[in-house]
Amino acid sequence: MSVLPIHTYGSAVLRKKAQPVRELTNETVKLIMDMFETMHNADGIGLAANQVGVLRRVVVMDLSEMEETKGLKPIVLINPVIVSEEGSWTMEEGCLSIPEVRDHVERSEKVKFKFKNADFQEVNLEASGLVARVILHEIDHLNGILFIDHLTSAKKKLHAPRLRMIQKGDFEVSYPVATAAEVAA
Repeated sequence: MSVLPIHTYGSAVLRKKAQPVRELTNETVKLIMDMFETMHNADGIGLAANQVGVLRRVVVMDLSEMEETKGLKPIVLINPVIVSEEGSWTMEEGCLSIPEVRDHVERSEKVKFKFKNADFQEVNLEASGLVARVILHEIDHLNGILFIDHLTSAKKKLHAPRLRMIQKGDFEVSYPVATAAEVAA
């Protein structure tokens, strides 16, 4: 398994829509394993393939260390689709691709979704609370949407100086990254 660099704010791949996975190949299995390794290395709880520069509809999640989801098994979502959403709640969010930027985002409280699992079998599930939030956050990534896109224009302006610094690569994190400046060079 390899730790992959995480693309950061300003990298074009974060704004592109990921393509469906047509079949489970060795390449996809390796991607999933590398994504788990990368997410754990960065102390994350969710990671979409776009974030490691791969435009495939693959998400990995591991909330087993979070207080409210202690013991929940790590999960792979291939080609996830939201079937329905209900309720709404606001919680602070952050993102490995936007280091040191956090803000409150309103999302649905409960979701029904379908996806293919690591065995490429179709699964239908319902989730609420933090699990639903992470699923919605990661599916947004697959669609080229970042959590800051859900903020008001006033809040976006507050974060603008920090976002410019991230875009230039002027930040420090403990995990490997691919900055917009490096990718463009």
